[in-house]
Amino acid sequence: QIGSRLFAYDFGYKIIFLLKKLFHDFLLDNNVKEDHIIYLALDDTLNNHLLNPLALESYIRNLIKDDENYYIMIDEIQRVFPIVNPIFTEGKIKKAKKDDQDAITFVNIILGFMQLDNIDLYISGSNSKFLSRDIMTEFRDRGDEIHMQPLSFSEYVQAIKSKDTTSAFNEYLLHGGMPLILSYDTADQKEEYLRNLFNLTYHKDVIERNGIKNEKELEILTKVMASNVGSLTNPNIIADTFRTKMKANISKDTVYSYLKYLEDAFIITKVDRVDVRGRKHIGATYKYYFADPGLRNARLDFLHRDDGHVMENIIYNELIRRGYSVQIGVVEVFSKNNENKTIRSILETDFVVSLGSQYYYIQSAYKMDTIEKEEQERKSLIHIHDSFKKIIITRESGPVRRDQYGIVYIGVEQFLLDENSLDL
Repeated sequence: QIGSRLFAYDFGYKIIFLLKKLFHDFLLDNNVKEDHIIYLALDDTLNNHLLNPLALESYIRNLIKDDENYYIMIDEIQRVFPIVNPIFTEGKIKKAKKDDQDAITFVNIILGFMQLDNIDLYISGSNSKFLSRDIMTEFRDRGDEIHMQPLSFSEYVQAIKSKDTTSAFNEYLLHGGMPLILSYDTADQKEEYLRNLFNLTYHKDVIERNGIKNEKELEILTKVMASNVGSLTNPNIIADTFRTKMKANISKDTVYSYLKYLEDAFIITKVDRVDVRGRKHIGATYKYYFADPGLRNARLDFLHRDDGHVMENIIYNELIRRGYSVQIGVVEVFSKNNENKTIRSILETDFVVSLGSQYYYIQSAYKMDTIEKEEQERKSLIHIHDSFKKIIITRESGPVRRDQYGIVYIGVEQFLLDENSLDL
């Protein structure tokens, strides 16, 4: 898509292939001259001299020689450090402090480039704290922000050109959809790549950028989150886990900060709970999902599979990719015991999904091989007394069916491969 003033991508690990290869080739095929395509990777040490915003501006402006269109792509823009305006330092370059209102940042430089009519500018970064806030507040209607995600299962199947979707899904459960996975042939190569990628993102986007001193605490926390993906938790619960199981003291405030850092680095996503009947948020506990199942498995060195929760994670990622708002549903149920006393119980629906007037309740069920298991999975759904669609996504393949309660059953592969699967 040519002609936009600004694109901003947040998922940096996909941007290199998308911009540097696919978009670059697309521009050449559309008769754009090679020297009118400028790509800068600011995490390359050869470009360290461009981390000064004024040096970056000067370098790019010197490459613009005529009035023809130029396509400028800057990866890892957040690495550009703010400086004190040289006017106030007698021409000397000094790094600015966070609260310096007169600082020159990459935002100032980008806004300057946007005044030039012959520039299409594409910036990317891998940390939401640096990009989303600045772009949304400073650029407003002058640019678009796009959050890049790993390959969906549908994209993955298309890329590997496989008709065996069952084998493809089993592979996707383990290694996920990071684009460079496609360039490796063996499981060992893929897993080594994912370990390295997680460590790079983990150290670069979390430890270095947030000045974390106790790396061991964060390492343990990421393993705890990977082991409990899709489970209800909160900072208090996690801090108690540190104390009881790992004999380590860590405050809930520190846990909260670490979780926020992991969210900012797009490693995990927090999902809130909502009372299905009252549509009220329940803030006591919530769930976390990983951006990619391969990254989750890499954190555990591919030793703790837990395919049921990982499938739930994949379903969540797909719903978000399709643009739905997703929450965890809580259903309050009252019943009578043998003594005719009222018993209150809380049931959970994996996902409460909405988009405009569309509304769905979804359960993820890896196995439903017994009558008892099927009853367990649909129990919360049959206690939701409204007319919105109720769906159970299973690992088993087969035709879409409905039971006597009106609940729809669909296999996960069909759900992931059909964009309209929620309306089947």
